[in-house]
Amino acid sequence: MQERPFKIFSGSKSRYFAEKVCSSLNCQLGNMIIEHFADGEFAVSYEESIRGKQVFLIQSTFPNSDNLMELLLMIDAAKRASAKSIVAVVPYFGWARQDRKDKPRISIGAKLIADLLSVAGINRLITMDLHADQIQGFFDVPVDHLYASAVFIEYIKELNLENLVIAAPDVGGTKRASVYAKFFGCPMVICYKARKKANIVSDMEVVGDVEGMDVVLIDDIVDTAGTITRAADSMILKGAKSVRAVASHAVMSDPASERVDRSALTEIVFTDSIPYSKKSEKVKILSVADMFANAIQRVCNNESISSLYLI
Repeated sequence: MQERPFKIFSGSKSRYFAEKVCSSLNCQLGNMIIEHFADGEFAVSYEESIRGKQVFLIQSTFPNSDNLMELLLMIDAAKRASAKSIVAVVPYFGWARQDRKDKPRISIGAKLIADLLSVAGINRLITMDLHADQIQGFFDVPVDHLYASAVFIEYIKELNLENLVIAAPDVGGTKRASVYAKFFGCPMVICYKARKKANIVSDMEVVGDVEGMDVVLIDDIVDTAGTITRAADSMILKGAKSVRAVASHAVMSDPASERVDRSALTEIVFTDSIPYSKKSEKVKILSVADMFANAIQRVCNNESISSLYLI
């Protein structure tokens, strides 16, 4: 392992991902201890000098909130240890679905998390597939926004589907899906859903022709899998030959895995931004660790990030 001008450290729930990134960069994962106390509190300490170093702190902020708190303490400890610059590497930016005030007297969680990270002391954020692109504007520091399309496009190419059609599982995902449809030069369809309340879909219609087609649904987050499985079932009823789904973040709250197994989906493909610990024969995980490693290297070398992407 060669000495690098930067150090990489990891929170406890993203260590599996940080180890892959370090393997790709041919560097060692930094030595850091998270000490837990009897009442549930914890403290972070670096067991090696980071004075004058550029440090990259890898931690996804999916619930519970201990993951976010770990990251905040890691940032604070690095700042107090005289790190030259602190880059938060957050493969999955949690709370991102709270990105606007869509009804009275509601919190905007994504803005609050951005403020917390900034006040804690980050100099840059590297993240992937934010639920809404405008969340980048919540930060007063540079944000390098990576896209899982870099790995998904290659995977879809390898499937070699004869009658490919790209689908958006809801109206909000049309922009994301249209980028894929334009790249592959294929048709796009949209699912229109009505929700009774959060995580419960009451009605769904398919807008577009899917008869005899191989459908690939594009999404960013799959939580309870109600929307994506309902969309797949609706498309099979409309005559689709097969339905697959690709999504960046496998939140997969119960009973998501059971819903996927019972659904008409041939398979559903995620990245490893969040650890997926459930069991489902239809779930496939693609790693984006090499992409993050490349981004870290480019940040260190002051090189362009946008040139990484096909779309």
